Amino acid sequence: MNKLEYEQKHLSLGAKYVAGVDEVGRGPLAGPVVCCAVIMPLTDLIEGVDDSKKLTEKKREALYEVIKEKAIAYSIQEVSEREIDEINILNAVKKCMVKAVEGLSVKPDITLVDGVDTHLPINAEYIIKGDANSYNIACASIVAKVYRDNLMKEYAKEFPEYGFEKHKGYGTKAHTDKIKEIGPCRLHRKTFIKNFLVK
Repeated sequence: MNKLEYEQKHLSLGAKYVAGVDEVGRGPLAGPVVCCAVIMPLTDLIEGVDDSKKLTEKKREALYEVIKEKAIAYSIQEVSEREIDEINILNAVKKCMVKAVEGLSVKPDITLVDGVDTHLPINAEYIIKGDANSYNIACASIVAKVYRDNLMKEYAKEFPEYGFEKHKGYGTKAHTDKIKEIGPCRLHRKTFIKNFLVK
C-alpha cells in the first residue's frame, strides 16, 4: 500500500496542505484522550513511519522527535477524563480531533482522519485503518501515542499504586484488581470503571 495515496490524491485536486489527525486513549480506564494533528512535508519522508501500534516503544520515541522537528505544523490536544465522563468518549474524541486541527499554525486544505465514526465539522476524508494507510495519519498516531504514554508515566509518580507507567491506564487485570482493592483516583473515568466498583 502506498502510504501517500490519499495525500497525493488531494494534492492533485489542488490542496496545498494535507493534515493527518489521530487519537490515542479511546479505551483506557484512566487518563485523557489525546489527539495529534500534523502536516508533514511529503518530499522528505521519514523512514520507519508506520501505525504506532506496530512499532516498538524505543522506535516510536525516536520517530516522535524527528516528526516534531520536520513537521510543517503539529498540534497536540487533550480532553480530560472528567469531560469524557460528561460527554462520552466518542464526543470527546471528536472534540479532541477538532481542537488538534484548529490548533495547527498552518491551516490545512483537507484533513485525513483515522476511522469512519468521527464525522467532524471540518473539511475531512475518513480512512479505515488510516494510521496504516496514510503517512500523515501515521505520523499523528506516533506523536499522540508517545505524548500520552509519557503523560501516564508522569501521572504514575503521583499515583504509584496503580502502575500507570506499565499499562498507561488500560484495563489490565493488575489495574482492575487495584481499582477493586483501593478504589479509583481522580484520573479514572467513572463511566468506564463502574463495573469494577463494589456496589
